[in-house]
Amino acid sequence: MSRRTDIADVAITTLAREGMRGLTHRAVDRAAGLPEGSTSYYFRTREAMLEAMVERLVEVDQSQRPPSPGGDLDSLAAVTAEIVHQWLTVDRSRQLARYELTLEASRRPQVRERLVAAGAQVRAIVADQLIAAGVDDAEDKAYDFSAYLDGLLFDEIAGAGRRGLTVDQLRVKIRTMLHAVTS
Repeated sequence: MSRRTDIADVAITTLAREGMRGLTHRAVDRAAGLPEGSTSYYFRTREAMLEAMVERLVEVDQSQRPPSPGGDLDSLAAVTAEIVHQWLTVDRSRQLARYELTLEASRRPQVRERLVAAGAQVRAIVADQLIAAGVDDAEDKAYDFSAYLDGLLFDEIAGAGRRGLTVDQLRVKIRTMLHAVTS
């Protein structure tokens, strides 16, 4: 990995731990164990650092692309439950950072553009899976299903009533939503 990638990873972790107010070039330098000024050398502005973080989140998501499910909604629910469970546990800090960046993007058009493009890629993958399962109007339904998943993730990560859903519980909830969205 490159130094830029390493710094982006530390910035993501810092954002998840400290929130947007705690994300500074200096805080990332400290967290990475780098000399002061290192982060600003690679990312001159806060905007550049935020954009690098979005790009890194997208890169990691794409590298973790799961195998295609079996072409039916139950298989899609099972694969999706595994992914969501990983996001809620092992990759929780990445999801926290993603939500922080999403809120920040409402005020930063360039960051928003990158997040919108990343979301479109995810919805295209979901639409392809719905098409493989024989679902009509898959693109529109992929948008609805993706919004549901975002709500579920957000509630589990940031909601006051975190439930700590298991993979099996997630599978049932996701299967129910898939059937509701595609009926």
